[in-house]
Amino acid sequence: MVRPIQIAPSVLPADFSRLGEEVAALEAAGVDLIQWDVMDGQFVPNLTFGPDVIAAARPHTSLPFEAHLMVHTPDVMAERYVEAGCSRLIVHAEACPHLHRTLEHIASLGATAAVALNPATPAATVEHVLDLIDLVLVMTVNPGFGGQAYLETMEPKIREVRSMLTASGRGDAVDLEVDGGIGLQTIAGATAAGANVLVAGSALYRDPEGLGHAVDALRAAAAAARERPDD
Repeated sequence: MVRPIQIAPSVLPADFSRLGEEVAALEAAGVDLIQWDVMDGQFVPNLTFGPDVIAAARPHTSLPFEAHLMVHTPDVMAERYVEAGCSRLIVHAEACPHLHRTLEHIASLGATAAVALNPATPAATVEHVLDLIDLVLVMTVNPGFGGQAYLETMEPKIREVRSMLTASGRGDAVDLEVDGGIGLQTIAGATAAGANVLVAGSALYRDPEGLGHAVDALRAAAAAARERPDD
């Protein structure tokens, strides 16, 4: 079974003073889930959403929440983000000296676990934890800020992860997400390489025809890319 295409908005470009309304608007626009980019000012040079902020937005939508923990201490912080309403926690392999243990800890909290790979981190880093995760995130920018340019050089790594998932027998169970610079000009390359969960921020919020139009256009472009042979 081919994993379904999902559009996952990052709320970094949203109006932080009205996040409840913003997530409700995203649901109305037809997105599949909400991604919260959690940054600690140490692992990445930015500070964003604490668990109380996410908890305050939780009643405003029925969509799943995932927390992308761009932090040095995911084990310490995990429980608070699950309590805030995040059903999936994405941790960075680079921040987890005992990745296997971290992923088991997340599962013990009642959430599903996922692993993110920075651009310079090899795909093989996740090879021996595929049984513990439901998603691999290949970063197509260096994390820390929205609005960065897509790194096309990450497409071979996306293909490598997709091949790894297929070879392991986990291809039907594990999603492959990309995050960074995703828009109408880049979504086809990422999807053709094997990604099925596409994180978009600026491309959604800058569409002059609104969020709904942006979501539909990205979904259509991803679906069309799946129908073409991967060059």
